[in-house]
Amino acid sequence: MLNLTNIWKRSFSSIIKDAVKAPVKNKSDLKSPVMRVKDLLCLPKSLENSKYSINGWVTQVRKMKNLTFLSVNDGSCKDDLQIIVPQKLPSEFNVGSSVKASGALGTTPKGQIELQVSSIDLVNTCKYPEYPLISKQQHLPQYVREFLHLRTRHKPFAATMRVRHSAQKAFHTFFDKEGFFNIHTPILTSNDCEDSGEVFLTRPDSDKLLQEMQREGVTKESSYFDKKSFLTVSGQLHLEAMCLGLDKVFNFNPAFRAENSKSPCHLAEFWMIEGEIAFMDQILDLTSFVESMIKNVTKNTLNSSAADINYLIKCNEAESKEFDSKFKWIDKKFPVISYQEALNILEAHSGQIKIPVKASEGLAKNHEQFLTKHLDSPCFVAYFPKEIKPFYMKSNAEFPNLVDCFDFLVPEIGELVGGSVREFRLDALLESIPNKKDLEWYTDLRKYGSACTSGFGLGFERYLQWLLNVKNIRDVISFPRWPHNCDT
Repeated sequence: MLNLTNIWKRSFSSIIKDAVKAPVKNKSDLKSPVMRVKDLLCLPKSLENSKYSINGWVTQVRKMKNLTFLSVNDGSCKDDLQIIVPQKLPSEFNVGSSVKASGALGTTPKGQIELQVSSIDLVNTCKYPEYPLISKQQHLPQYVREFLHLRTRHKPFAATMRVRHSAQKAFHTFFDKEGFFNIHTPILTSNDCEDSGEVFLTRPDSDKLLQEMQREGVTKESSYFDKKSFLTVSGQLHLEAMCLGLDKVFNFNPAFRAENSKSPCHLAEFWMIEGEIAFMDQILDLTSFVESMIKNVTKNTLNSSAADINYLIKCNEAESKEFDSKFKWIDKKFPVISYQEALNILEAHSGQIKIPVKASEGLAKNHEQFLTKHLDSPCFVAYFPKEIKPFYMKSNAEFPNLVDCFDFLVPEIGELVGGSVREFRLDALLESIPNKKDLEWYTDLRKYGSACTSGFGLGFERYLQWLLNVKNIRDVISFPRWPHNCDT
């Protein structure tokens, strides 16, 4: 039997020594180390003639009399590595083919790293010229979107996915440093916390299973959980429950909205970052926290993905902005205005706004865009009328017809974050909650040592749209879902 105790007692250094002493049976075992293109391109010229191997996909082919020049990319960065294949080696490679190559480092006449190939293998060929994403051609996003399964071979989209990874990591790092605990809130739920009715109903596909499970007084459609169940629109209510015992919590979960919308800012399936903080009862404390989060995450993402972000901003701008001017807001204080102040601004400039503003209907995207342009900054709009906001928001102490909430607006996109102080008084909550029976567990929280909490939700894809100047939200997520589109 394997003795785990003895294994753990061995020191790390002794394991390394054993590995060093292990004999090499054959010189062929000493293969060139496989490097990613990103790392190879950063190697110093002093390593010229060193042996390395790469794996990747051919993006360009140039044939000369005695040599073939291939540009190869492995997805690690936007730049290709030039590899030089001598005539004696196989050179019938098409754009899109996957290859493995080994050789010695060299430098181009312009001083860039290249690989002078000594061996190369064709892993898989690519049917050319029917391959739809030839890298030398300019492809519009809507064309690339027709090939969702191939999009990572399109350089701008691959760069977007790398930035998405960096931004996701930056959010997790920020919350961790702030002392938050990550909670995996349910995807299946019987609650609609927004009470909007824009939910996806779920049920097993097997009628036989439903009939077997059906109980008296329960419809067949609801027999699995004994009530209707939906894909979640938000994890907020469950986060509140976790917060009342863990103090600071967040999730990073998919959310689903059954909206008949094909707008460039809406998806049927998207990712939400939601945070909840116990004992925070002032809305301006929450706006300060969200401002700090946005700026901190953006700075860290810029630091880790500067090359990709600069490249994408230029790809996505008709008139490219300078990198610094795009992020001029990052060291400025975000303005906070009231909903009434926002209405006053919009009414004073009604001639410049396409859709008339109505206080009882909230802000349309056109209004949100105008406000950020007018203020020349992302901004918070706070203290909305109670009747146009969800039941869980706390009434303002001075003006009970208003709630302590905010929408955080950014240029081009509009609303990016929504947040509020939560109503923790049981009697006040019972007056406004729409379905007391289904949310009995939620009201129950107010009976046992309840505390005021404040929280927010941020649409991750919208954040990426704003960061990268992407016009359509479908171009910042791997496999977008929207009405009449769920094939891939």
